[in-house]
Amino acid sequence: MSKKTDILVIGAGPAGVVSAVTARKYYPSKSILVMRDIEDGVIPCGIPYMFASLNNPDENKLGMLSLEKNNIETAVDTAISINRKDKMVETMGKNKYSYEKLVLAIGSTPLILPIKGVDKEGVYPINKEMGYLKSIIKQIKSCKNVLVIGGGFIGVEFADELSKLNGINVTLVEMLPRLLANSFDPEFSQMAEERLRGKGVRILTNTRVEEIIGQVKVEKVRFEKGTELPIDGVILGVGTRPNVKLAVDAGLEVGACKGILTDEYMRTSVDPDIFAIGDCSCKRDFYTRKAIPVMLASTATAEARIAGANLYQIKVVRENKGTIAIYSTYIDELVLGSAGLTEKTARDEGFEIVVSSIDGVDKHPVSLPGACKGKVKLIFSKQSGIILGGQVSCGMSCAQMINVIGIAIQKRMSCTELETLQIATHPYLTSAPTMYPIILAAQDAYGKMYG
Repeated sequence: MSKKTDILVIGAGPAGVVSAVTARKYYPSKSILVMRDIEDGVIPCGIPYMFASLNNPDENKLGMLSLEKNNIETAVDTAISINRKDKMVETMGKNKYSYEKLVLAIGSTPLILPIKGVDKEGVYPINKEMGYLKSIIKQIKSCKNVLVIGGGFIGVEFADELSKLNGINVTLVEMLPRLLANSFDPEFSQMAEERLRGKGVRILTNTRVEEIIGQVKVEKVRFEKGTELPIDGVILGVGTRPNVKLAVDAGLEVGACKGILTDEYMRTSVDPDIFAIGDCSCKRDFYTRKAIPVMLASTATAEARIAGANLYQIKVVRENKGTIAIYSTYIDELVLGSAGLTEKTARDEGFEIVVSSIDGVDKHPVSLPGACKGKVKLIFSKQSGIILGGQVSCGMSCAQMINVIGIAIQKRMSCTELETLQIATHPYLTSAPTMYPIILAAQDAYGKMYG
């Protein structure tokens, strides 16, 4: 079959869906087709919660309703080659799709560590496909001892979720000295570790898995120091790598972070009619401009809106000035958030900085039911006073505080601008207006810089 479409989007994850819907708003007369290679995808961030928190794994299905409502065609097929000269994509189903504009939202693949025995039964990479996930959920629930490899966001959230299942002993192993080390400074990592230990999770840091042992199925693991642990299920939570083969075979360039190179409008460096967004595209840090391995649905959808708006005409207000790397996670009712540079990263990059840290409570008065103690840490450039990064911990209000910090970074706000921030407050929803942690941290930083 041969089919012509104006805009072809390959990939129907969050990035692909949002780019198509955005394109429909900006270019209503164009035909749009989204190609996906699996029948039933899932919401990536919700995958850990399919194991215990959700009543039914199907509740985490990534729906296509927004595409249907916007008169966007879909096709289930797998792209195998791109002919840039003829603007043609060929598929595994022996179909050919011609396009004017092509959006690559082809995502990423779970990393498989070079561990002896990693291919044994009972070792589970986290693929974003509903049928596969349902299968491993059933198998994990029959285990007694589960090992989660990787102490980043994926691993931490899986360890927290699996600890809710009765009769399962959970161990989390990380090769770095602490959990969440790439996104948080030590005091915030410690909070995460304390919460997980409080739920019975065994945490092993500074530890590598040397071998996964068993006849056919995993029976135990051996660590590099020689100790062994009985295990009958392993979750690989060590991150993903960009899917770039389709792009490389078409002659597109790949950057230092192994993702497809794009400009600030998400156009590929070689072909302005091909865009790359989401996990498959290269990310550059907002301040250092270095390539960084950030793979977040929030980042992907931001890139998707930029690409969708700029397919045929450049909308300057949609330019991508860099990736802020803004994260949040939830561990046993503790919310942690991070945006921009950590103190360690800023110092390692050579920034002269001022650091401010304020303890607070997320409700007022502090005696209100459910009030939670927390912390806000902000990092500023010493000379300019511009915010470089921030971290927060507390209850649910943290989710919005880290977004405020993310906006402040994106707009390059100074400590004096944050000090005069106008905010909405409510006793059950926020800290007291007289003691709002972001404002207090900005005031403290100002005092250190100019006091």
